[in-house]
Order: sequence, then structure tokens, then C-alpha cells
Amino acid sequence: MRRRPLPSVREDSNTKYWRSICDNEWAIYALVASVGALTYSNSLHGEFVHDDIPAIVTNADVTGANPVVKIFKNDFWGTPMSDTGSHKSYRPLTTLTFRLNYALCGLSAWWWHACNVALHAACCALVARAGAVVARLQRPFAALAALLFAVHPVHTEAVSGVVGRADVLACVFFLSSLLLYHGSSGRRRVWSSAVLAGLSMLAKETGLTALLLNLAFDFYRSWNCMSRSPAKCRWKGDSVWSRVVKGLLVLMLLAIGRLALLQGSLPAFSPQDNPPAFHPSFAIRLMTFCYLAAFNWWLLLCPWTLSHDWQMGSVPLITSGWDPRNLVTCAALIALLALSYRCLMDLELQRHSPLVVGLMLLVVPYLPASNLLVTVGFVVAERVLYIPSVGSVVITVYGIQLMWKQGGNSRRLLILSIAILVASGAARTFLRNRDWRTRESLLRADLAVLPHNAKLHYNFANFLKDIEQQENAIKHYKEALKLWPSYASAHNNLGTLVLASGRAEHHFLQALKYNRDHVNAHYNLAKLYRKKNRIPESLKMLERCISLEPRFVQAYLELLHLTPENEKKTTLERLLELEPKNWEHYHLYGNWLKRRGLWPLSLAYYSTALRLSLDKGERGALPSLRAACLVLRNAGQHSRLLQVLTRWQSAGGGAAAAERRRAAAAAWRLRSELEGRAAKYARAPLMTSTCLHHSQLEVSPDYTNKIVHRDSRTIASQPSVPLDITDKIKSSCQKYMYKKSVSISAHYKPIHNKSETGVKQKSCPLHKKKKIKDPDRLPFVTDHLIKTY
Repeated sequence: MRRRPLPSVREDSNTKYWRSICDNEWAIYALVASVGALTYSNSLHGEFVHDDIPAIVTNADVTGANPVVKIFKNDFWGTPMSDTGSHKSYRPLTTLTFRLNYALCGLSAWWWHACNVALHAACCALVARAGAVVARLQRPFAALAALLFAVHPVHTEAVSGVVGRADVLACVFFLSSLLLYHGSSGRRRVWSSAVLAGLSMLAKETGLTALLLNLAFDFYRSWNCMSRSPAKCRWKGDSVWSRVVKGLLVLMLLAIGRLALLQGSLPAFSPQDNPPAFHPSFAIRLMTFCYLAAFNWWLLLCPWTLSHDWQMGSVPLITSGWDPRNLVTCAALIALLALSYRCLMDLELQRHSPLVVGLMLLVVPYLPASNLLVTVGFVVAERVLYIPSVGSVVITVYGIQLMWKQGGNSRRLLILSIAILVASGAARTFLRNRDWRTRESLLRADLAVLPHNAKLHYNFANFLKDIEQQENAIKHYKEALKLWPSYASAHNNLGTLVLASGRAEHHFLQALKYNRDHVNAHYNLAKLYRKKNRIPESLKMLERCISLEPRFVQAYLELLHLTPENEKKTTLERLLELEPKNWEHYHLYGNWLKRRGLWPLSLAYYSTALRLSLDKGERGALPSLRAACLVLRNAGQHSRLLQVLTRWQSAGGGAAAAERRRAAAAAWRLRSELEGRAAKYARAPLMTSTCLHHSQLEVSPDYTNKIVHRDSRTIASQPSVPLDITDKIKSSCQKYMYKKSVSISAHYKPIHNKSETGVKQKSCPLHKKKKIKDPDRLPFVTDHLIKTY
């Protein structure tokens, strides 16, 4: 049984003038894509803000520190899915695009934002295609729906924030699956659309609803044939039942696979993330969640109040049936029931396909984030409205299309209203993009909108702490605690800023009072106790910290300060196990082995640290190199020392890095040579004279005879020199022939300038002799030693 074909779209005479600009579909797609890209063009100069830092900048799956296979084992934030502290958000496809971005352009934020804008432009074109093919809007109005989608201000978090790529990428595959299922007639379209829905789920979890929407709309389109000819509803290759069975089979498999990825544990959320979900009263939870659904719909209709964080007091709980916000919930519920009734009444004739498609797109993708089926970690999140906004604009444009068909003089007013709507949306989006440019601008803008949000005050205090505005940071931490007294993280961070006042221990204990499993509070309290020499309490806190987070590297580093010297081996080996590519841990291990007298082993660890540090840059190259060279020099292995220096000098890193290494190696050789000469000279006894005279040197007899014979021959060969000079040289050498050795004072200082000493001294005879310019005078041995030193 084949489903009923879609009704043809008839264009009356009043819409014929649109034909001239709407005949070319690709022109429409290019137009709406260009508008979407231009609207978000000022977001290209933004930085990594908010969730971009943990999801991208510090995520080892993105930066390449972890192998690619880890992406399919870790969650979106780089934590293993088997970890109890995992967020359980499995989006490997999005993480792969992040890794590709990093491989191509590093952490240059411009290219990351450009990729988001390009994906948003593609979504705009797909909305125009889906509006015309699936929703059966007239082509000009399908283009209008895409324009409204392109400039919608609620999309700024998904497009301007790099992490929002998960929603944009999921929307690309979501709409592609919808178009392939309902916009083509191939036999394999069901399986192909199921594959695209699976890819949408791998981009973000809400993409799984694409299969559910495809099946629901397929039932709607096939209802007329099913009701009129029930006998023909038998299994065929392309019957509605075969399509439903295939779709349900894939849906079950994907859902089971997604649940299996939870690995037996649900994500752990706190009352700070989602206060209504933890309230004991079912009535209060139901009223609050229904109001939140109505509030999200209002954001789609009037996106004026926008914020990247709606937690902790932004939306107070509805604790009474007389709360006026219940009226908003009732109004939204009545509107939803009215639309649903209109769709059911039109089930036979199916004249309002745009309304049905829009209503399904509005409701079905929002269900996973509604808190009605499963608990999520937020109350309101603008990024999850990216796909539901397609349904909102389709319903809005369908109403405009119905008003346009009525004709009359109201069309001019309708055109003016549409122009104002598109222009105001683009202007609001353009201004909101500027808020997302930096971390500071985003926090300041959202604090102006939601000053009663404790989470925003906490995040702004963290920013002020990072830029070393301690006083203002303390003020905002206190404001966050005033709005939310049980905010454990605010207590912990405030304690780190009031160490001098003596209130740090109180805030750390308060953090543990409201959250016994707060790892950072245990760690900070352990450091505080160590500084106060309360060693047993510090050890207790560190043990608790490690039991809560076995991979907490900082706790092990702090434990090294408290562990006896002969018991540090276990901690050092644990550090190497946790971070096998961290050169600092190998350096620490080498220092411990060196103190134990195990120089060969310490040299091996220093060499490993040097290799790892050179692989990551030159930050750790010099400390590791210096430690290795000191070990080799103390062991007397000068050849190996020179080999290490040569290899380090020839390592990669560019011309500038090589030049710095050559300069450092030359400085090391010069310093070693000077230290050796100074040690040699320091072994001589004390001399009373400040000037070294040649009479204080002794020369061996053999060496004297050689000099005498050589000098005699030299002088004799010169007729201008008197012969009695030879006799003087012989007598001078014989006079000092039987002394033992040359002795140089350890306190000798080659000062020949009286102004440098400050004391009047006798003139040096050597100076007097040097004043006689005799080119044939033989140099004394003392002259050579003084110049070398």
C-alpha cells in the first residue's frame, strides 16, 4: 500500500509575481544561506568562552593527546563513559569535527566559528527545502521560513558558541533524514534516512527523535488510505507497515545502544543544575516543568531575554496553584491543544500539512529536554531550541500564508510586518553575537538580564579571580552565596581568596558540609593543614580526595610533600601511570633517584623527561637537560655530556629554537670551563701580593734547560742583541731550578688599578717592565696565566 501523494500546491494570481524570483530553487537556497552567514559574521572574531574551554581547549580528545579511538569511549567532555562522574553525553561525531578543526588550524578561534557559521548556513538552506518539499509551503513562504530561521536570536548560543556545533550538526542530519524519507521515492530511503538519523544522534542525543518524527508523519500521510482500504493494508515492499517496522527496528536498536553506553549508571546531576527535578513534591515538579515548556515556547516567539545560563534561581519554582505563571502554562497548553485538534480534524483531507509538520517539529525534538521523560542537567537551554525553532517558524509562516491568501489591502501591512520581523531578528542576533565575543562581555550582559542568578555571579567571580581582581571576585562570591547559601563550589573558591584573613578553613568546611564529595575542597583543606603543620589531618584529607577521584594528579603531588623519603616510590610510580607523557613526573622521579644515590637510573629518567619535553615544546627542556648534564659531570662522563648537549642542540623546533639551544649549550660549555679553571686556581696557597711576580713561579730543571738552550740559540741568531743577555737568562733560571712547583694564591685577584682597591699599594715591577716597548722581550709564564684567567 502506497501512501497518499502530497497535494499539489496551487498558486493563485496574487502570488504570480513571486515566480520571477522563485523559479530557481538554488537561488533561494543561496539567498537564505547568505543571510544566515552574514547575520553571524560578527561572531567570527569571538573567543572560546563558557563551555568551549572544557569541551575543546582542555579536552585531550580534541587536542590530540588521546588517540582517536578514545573519542568513541569518552563522553563529550573527554571523560570515560564508564566513569561515575561522566556527564554521559555521547557525541563522537561532533568531537571528531572538533579534532579535525584542531588538526587543520589549531586553537585559532576564527576557523572554529567559521565552521559553525557554515553549518548554520547549510541548515538555512535545508529549512527552505524542507518547508517546500515536506511541509508543502508555497515556495516564497518556504524561503520566508528559512529567513526567519536564519536570523532567529535564540540560535546565538548554538552558532556563536563553538560547543553549540553539536546542535547545529545534529540539525543538518535531522533535516536531511526528514527530506530523504519524505522527499524521495527510492526503495532504500527508509534505511538511508535511518542512517542519517543515527548520525544525528551521534552529533547530539536529540537527533534520535528524527526517526520518531518520520514515522509519525508517515502515519499522518498514509492515514487516508489506511482508513478507506483496510483490506489492502498487507505487507508489501513499500507499504506503510514495512516502513514502520523498519523504522521501529532501527529506533529500538539505536535506543538500546545509547542506553548501553550509560554502562549501568545515569548521569549525576545536582539541585544546583536542575532544582525542580530534586523537589520532593510531584505537584511542584509538574507545575514547574510545564511552565518551563511554555517558557521555552515563549523564547521562540519573543527571544528578547536571552542568557547562556538559566540555573540556580533564574526560574523560581512554582510552589502554589495561585502562582500567576500558571496562567502562561494554561495559555500555552490551550494553544497546543487547539493546534492538535485542528490537525486531527484535518486528518482525512490533509489540507494543513504545514501545520502538522510544524507542530511535530516543535514538540518531538523538544521531548528529551523537557524533563518530562528523563531528567536533564538544566532547566532552560537556548541551544536545545535550535531544531524546535524550525517548527516554530513553519507554524508562523503558515499563518502568514493563510493571511496572504485572504488578499485585500492588508497585504501591504503584512509585508511591512514581515520586513520589521526579519530586520529586528537580524539586529537582535547581531547584538547578541557581540555578547558572545569574550568571556567578560558574555557574563556582564547576562548578569544585567538575570541579576538574581547565583551561577552567573559565581562564574563572573571566577573570571575576576583569573584576571587577579581579588576584591571584586570576593564580592561576587559572597553575592552568589547570598542568593544560594548551599553553593559548595562558591564556598570553596572563596576560601582560596581569604587565606590571609583566616576564614579559609571555615569556607572549605562549609563546602564539605553541603557537598561531602567535593574533591577540590578536600584538596584545598589538605594544603591548608600542611601549611599549618597539621600533618595527620592533611593526610586524611588527601586520602579522602584520592578515594573520591583516583586520577587526581594534584593530590598525589601534594602527597609527595608529606610522604617520607623512602616511601615516595609508590606515589611517583602512580604519577607516571596516570600521566605517562608528563615530563615533570619523570623529572621528579629522577630527582628522587639522584638523592638516593642511584645516578644511572636517575639519568635514564632525566633523559626520558628531556625527550618528552622536547616533543611538547621547550618548556621543560632546560631543567631536564641541566639535571642530566649535572649527573654526567659528577660521574666524570664528559664525552656523554657533550653527546647529550650536541643532540639537544640539533633537536627540532625551528631556527629560533635551534639558535636558543645553541646559545644555551655554548653558555653551558663556557660555564663548565670557567668552573674547572676556577677550581684549579683555588687549590693554590694564599699570597700576600696582589700582583703575581715571576719570581714566585718554579720551573722544573728539564724544562729550564730546554728553555735556556732554545733562548740561547734564538738570541745568538740575532746580532742586534748583546750576548750578555744569555748569561742573565741562564743565571735567572738556575736560581729557581730546585724549587718544587708553581703556586698560585686562592685569594689572588688580578687587580692592577689602584683605584679599584681603595688602598695605596706599591707599584708592580711587571708593569714597569711592560711599559718598555721591547718587541724582542720574551713573555713570562705568569703573563699567560693572568690573561687566561
